[in-house]
Amino acid sequence: MIDLSPEMVTAIMIGGVFIGVLTGFPLGFIVGGLALFVGFFIFGGQVIDVIYVRIYGIMTNYIIIAVPLFVFMGVMLERSGIAERLYDALYLWLGGFRGGLAIVTVLMGTVIAATVGIIAASITMLAMAVLPSMLKRGYSKSLATGAVTAGGCLGILIPPSIMLVLYGPMAGISVGQLFFGAFLPGFTLSGLYVIYITIRSYLQPQIAPAVPMEDRKVPFMKKTMMLITSIVPVAILILSVLGVIFFGIAPPTEAAGVGAFMATILTIAYGRFSLATLKEASLITMRACGFIFVIVTMAVAFSAVFLGGGGREVMSDIILSAPGGKWGVFAIIMLIIFLMGMFIEWIAIVYIMVPIITPIAAAAGFDILWFSIMVCVNLQMAFMTPPFASGIFICRGACDPKLGVTMGDIVRGVLPHVALIIVGLIIFTIFPQIITWLPSLMIR
Repeated sequence: MIDLSPEMVTAIMIGGVFIGVLTGFPLGFIVGGLALFVGFFIFGGQVIDVIYVRIYGIMTNYIIIAVPLFVFMGVMLERSGIAERLYDALYLWLGGFRGGLAIVTVLMGTVIAATVGIIAASITMLAMAVLPSMLKRGYSKSLATGAVTAGGCLGILIPPSIMLVLYGPMAGISVGQLFFGAFLPGFTLSGLYVIYITIRSYLQPQIAPAVPMEDRKVPFMKKTMMLITSIVPVAILILSVLGVIFFGIAPPTEAAGVGAFMATILTIAYGRFSLATLKEASLITMRACGFIFVIVTMAVAFSAVFLGGGGREVMSDIILSAPGGKWGVFAIIMLIIFLMGMFIEWIAIVYIMVPIITPIAAAAGFDILWFSIMVCVNLQMAFMTPPFASGIFICRGACDPKLGVTMGDIVRGVLPHVALIIVGLIIFTIFPQIITWLPSLMIR
């Protein structure tokens, strides 16, 4: 047996993750393999028991049931046609402004985020429903794809968010509080995106021309009714999920069940429901959750071994000794999360890092709810920062090849939005009430 010191455990496991990711091997197997390999030297033959107890505890956590329910809700809504109806209404109202279609894209991403919560579905819907129209109207490919990707990525932050459902149990925080803590930051980022598009469109009108009036000639009452009939069902769905949590009627798991039921009802109401649709939605849900839970279980195993080997104490000593006091600690944690997001799937970051950084944040004197939302906002950048950048790859894959969109177009389009997320982090640091106000009003 080799006696590994906590410092060796930390170096092997953290370094092994980054080296393993560069090989292109599936992340779940990398972190799971490291857990078994290092765990054998720490716990000997008991490593399986240690890992099993941690995995069993997570997978039998009642809140985890919300994950497949929210995924099913998002997939069912994608099939309902809500995105197309909403786009048609917003197109008529905002298309006459410079950059109006890009603003519509961000607003659609915001609304879809509050109903879907899965970035793959959000970005795909936007890329298919909105991007062709923007490029046909002469929009810059980078501006258009940046709006699609950034708007779609809001789905991982604005509730109901799968990220927040998984984050809560790992940090020991109420998922309901996380939901309402993320609400205003999500809308703030959306507002920053809209402001950026508006300013840039007026400075460079050739990259985002207004839609001609003849293409928007619809009576006022008709386009008003189109907007109402597309927004009201979405509002009902949001209230059916978040309202019952906010008023203390039901916890997130039961609210997820209500949301899945209401999404199915809306699909029926729009005439899009069939047994084939139900089967397809169920299969997509199972595949998505299978992927999520493989990474979750392997990351939990990694976390169990890392913590058992003394890795958290080593990381705590390093981070807490940073110059600059508590804000120096905060800056280092944010930098670590940002760098990890460039290479590693967000699920693994949550399950590996949250058990490590949450006690550090508490020791530094931060409000844990505020800190947790700041981490989740930071992880928004993980979807738009190469080389991993899943949001960029999803957008590229969803684009019609006839549009001629390249990876370079998308990367150039998302970089300003990454900078805006950093601006958002600064705003939430200066005004923490943006995060903490709504959770303080919740009825327990």
